[in-house]
Amino acid sequence: MQLRDGFLSRLLLETIYMSISTSVLSDLLQTLPYLRPQLYFKASLTALSHAMEDQVLAATLDAPLVIASFQRERFYRQEAHRYERLAQRSDQVYVLAAPETDFASSSEYYEKVAFDLEDALCHEWHLIVIAQNYATCLVCREFPRSANQDLQLRELSPNLDMDTARRFEGVWTSERGVSLKAADLLLARIQTYRPELANKINDVRRRFHIGKYNSIDVVTVQTSEYACDIDTDPFVQRLVTYLQASQYKLHKAYRSIAAQARKERLVNSITTTIRRSLNPQEVLHAAAQELGQILGACRCLIYRASKIESSANIEHEFIRAGITSVKGQTWQLDNNPLFAEVVQYSEGVCVADTMNDSRTSNSPVIWKHVEKLGIRSWLLEPVFYQGRLLGIIELHYCGNSPHTWHTGEIDLVKAIAIQIGAALIQAESFANLEELNSQLEALDRTRSNLIAITGHELRTPLSTIQVCLESLATEPDMPLELRQVMLNTALSDSERMRKLVQDFLTLSNLESGRVEWHPESLPLEECIDLALSRIRARTAKEDLPQINTDIADNLPLVLADGDWLVEVLAKLMDNACKFTPSDGKITISGRLLNNQMVEVTVADTGRGIEPNRLEIVFDRFYQEEGALRRTAGGTGLGLAICRQIVKGWGGDIWAQSTGKNQGSEFHFTVPIVTKTQESVVRS
Repeated sequence: MQLRDGFLSRLLLETIYMSISTSVLSDLLQTLPYLRPQLYFKASLTALSHAMEDQVLAATLDAPLVIASFQRERFYRQEAHRYERLAQRSDQVYVLAAPETDFASSSEYYEKVAFDLEDALCHEWHLIVIAQNYATCLVCREFPRSANQDLQLRELSPNLDMDTARRFEGVWTSERGVSLKAADLLLARIQTYRPELANKINDVRRRFHIGKYNSIDVVTVQTSEYACDIDTDPFVQRLVTYLQASQYKLHKAYRSIAAQARKERLVNSITTTIRRSLNPQEVLHAAAQELGQILGACRCLIYRASKIESSANIEHEFIRAGITSVKGQTWQLDNNPLFAEVVQYSEGVCVADTMNDSRTSNSPVIWKHVEKLGIRSWLLEPVFYQGRLLGIIELHYCGNSPHTWHTGEIDLVKAIAIQIGAALIQAESFANLEELNSQLEALDRTRSNLIAITGHELRTPLSTIQVCLESLATEPDMPLELRQVMLNTALSDSERMRKLVQDFLTLSNLESGRVEWHPESLPLEECIDLALSRIRARTAKEDLPQINTDIADNLPLVLADGDWLVEVLAKLMDNACKFTPSDGKITISGRLLNNQMVEVTVADTGRGIEPNRLEIVFDRFYQEEGALRRTAGGTGLGLAICRQIVKGWGGDIWAQSTGKNQGSEFHFTVPIVTKTQESVVRS
């Protein structure tokens, strides 16, 4: 028994497979070669199917045969309620579909037939209606569409419903013979899947003479199929509705194409502006004007912003007539929840109705703008470039009713944001290039100064040394006192040359980062005393001006490299001594600054500095009197070395002076030693 059941099951599966290998439309066209299939869109087939169903619902005669094939269960679910109504008119209603979730062969309101996914019915759409006084059939097969065709359709019209663009070829006719043949083919398919319905299917075959005619007889079948005693108004109304819907969809497609064209024109306009100008102000102004006009906004703002900024200046604005301007205002960003959301998610924020959105009603900063400017709908789109926030685009819609945002509008704003980001980076790159060119020019000037100064500084002592040595070599009878003068002069100039070379090497090491720092806890007074000892050892005592110290009481220890700190103090004192007469005064003071730094000041009553030169005195080779005609000695590298040393321990250095002969002050800061740092240094 089990072997026989297995054999019968295999035989049934083979029979089903053989019966589903061909298309119903292909079989119909082969049987009736005079038929010519036509092209239909899904919207057309939906309208025709509904019209045929309405014709059944409007009839008052006997129960007709209705056979419908829906390709997939999801298409059937959209029409299930209509077939429940049809089942009230007839007990000969058959619905076919490929199951996806819960669709299964059953007998409920009507006969459900679940066909195999390999069945050609998966690609076809059928509706057959046969009554005693009329017959109609719709037999179609879907054209397959490639992924490339889908992409082309979306590019042509992004808002177009892709389902309505499905195309079918097939036959729609009211010829009774064609309808009988189509019903014969589908009833055979139904009986294959549900053999238990054989008696019911045979009854309907006998009632409507289905399968009685061969392919030749079908052509000559002429009964009263065109004579209809039912109200055809629903059928006509359905076709009129279909035409109106088609016109609306065509108009919608044209509008979508026009919107796409506007988007392309705007993007091209901004791109042209970018290519024509490297000025970011021009680009942002053009983008604000074009974007605000095309999207019909009441106000369009574009401003620079970054993730860490707390405020933004509104520089570029488009406004419609009668709308309040905010150009030139400063808007707070740190307490702005919309801006915070943009920063957090790196995405734009759309507020459809500010009156019913908690982000606006619960924020005092946002609500102030809503009330003052009458903003009803609000869009913020960030301008990013490689993850870096460069700015914000804002669109405001004012009025009594909120603005409905369309996908195309938001996509347009995103596209413009990308173009603006590229423009800002391009302008920034150009500005950086100009800055680099300026630096190169400065380096070239430095090179020229280096050649001039080193030539002068080296040639002068070398000449003096040469003269002294030649005199000593050629004048053996030179008095002892004069010989000593010659030797002292040569030694002095050789020391001058040594200092020049040493300053060059020191500055080079500092600028290249080759210096190793050894921070330690130091009392500032001891470093000042060491620097004073170095100055007094190099300078005649009677030539020095009066030097005083003024160190605040209980000054904490400083954290610095002792050798370099003494070097800074010595160079600043040496600089003060050179430009202060012997009857002048130099004061060295120290005080605590904001509990983190000690501020050291070296003040003198000497020559002073012009206010416009207070920054450049720290440049390399700077000499107030000029490189080749100064009265004070030095290489012009001392202050540049001081700046590099102070920067090394994280401090600042600056100069102050009210002008010529008004004295000058040089300030620098040194970090103090905290308890944690002191324990680390000791360890």
